[in-house]
Amino acid sequence: MPGIGQSGATAAPHTDSLGVVISLPPSLAEVLGEKRAMYAGPGTAVVAPHITLVSGRAWESWTAAEEHVRKVAAEFVPFKLSLRGTGTFEPVSPVVFLNVDDGAADCAALHAKLLEGPLEHLLEFSFHPHLTIAHALDADTMARAKAEMVDFEAEFEVTSIGLFDYIEGTWALREELSLGGTTRT
Repeated sequence: MPGIGQSGATAAPHTDSLGVVISLPPSLAEVLGEKRAMYAGPGTAVVAPHITLVSGRAWESWTAAEEHVRKVAAEFVPFKLSLRGTGTFEPVSPVVFLNVDDGAADCAALHAKLLEGPLEHLLEFSFHPHLTIAHALDADTMARAKAEMVDFEAEFEVTSIGLFDYIEGTWALREELSLGGTTRT
């Protein structure tokens, strides 16, 4: 989800843009943010590294979608997620990513459960949990990103999911929902 912001949103939400993501621990987000900026330039630094669970919209109302995301978060327990090595969606889509290894099944289960409610995933490709490192760059940069990050490994515990809304050209965090039901702001 391009342009994910870190601060809470103040404008009224709307149904035509909604995102649910797994954010990274700050130290890991900093390291991967620097890598992404190294490949695509400093403008990518405003895009916080994340794993997208849903990028779409609310079917009915924002309130119904928000309630559903809260319910799903309450049903899931924290889980370990590991990032190991690189992959690509080329030639179908110009993306180099870090593979989600441990935790991929949990991400897929969260994605599926989120879509059982009033949310629509608007991406044209089937869900594949990953963390984008490079997107739509020249072929040499894409190949360099894939080769340089192939041995990358990290793991962390996923304890929450973030609910985002697209406001004035950027994704803004509406609510950070702890897995197990506690809401954090």
